[in-house]
Amino acid sequence: MSDRPTEEPVARRVRPDVQRNLDALLTAAAEVFASDGVDAPVRRITARAGVGAGTLYRHFPQRSDLITAVFRHEVDACAEAAPALAQEHEPVEALSLWLQRFAQFVATKRGLKTALHSGDPAYESLPAYFQDRFLPVVTELLGAAAASGGIRAEVPPYDLLRAVSDLVSPDDQGYTHRMIALLVDGLRYGTLPVATDHEGS
Repeated sequence: MSDRPTEEPVARRVRPDVQRNLDALLTAAAEVFASDGVDAPVRRITARAGVGAGTLYRHFPQRSDLITAVFRHEVDACAEAAPALAQEHEPVEALSLWLQRFAQFVATKRGLKTALHSGDPAYESLPAYFQDRFLPVVTELLGAAAASGGIRAEVPPYDLLRAVSDLVSPDDQGYTHRMIALLVDGLRYGTLPVATDHEGS
């Protein structure tokens, strides 16, 4: 038997230009789906992305492949925004800003609604992906905000995601922003300020 260590499989790296085209396609598709629905002509997506139809079909042979990739891409981008917000803002503000970011995702997801509820097996895994990515994020943000004394501690994370989803108005971002601000104010109701070391001395 050879003493050489077994080599681990190496993940194939995507060339920077290929990655740029892929990112451009996903961004363009999300925007077109949000405004025109998932049945929008492919040429509208490729024109916005600045690539040819061949590039799109090379990455996404079926429309369902593109819709699934857009959903996952948007979920990942939203979930990955949370750590930076938590680092740059105090806990309640970080939670509020992320909920606004989540509302943007929901507005985009509305463009995918027809496909996601079509019964096509290609989309069966997406609801679980949504929960697996978002529940840990909102749980951590809620926990930090509650620990700071800024909001009540008994808020169920899934209920909060549902509440924000129900408040989103895709055609009126101002309304959505105001409603989420009111929701966060409601989370503050009944809380007591956290005492500092010098208080009560």
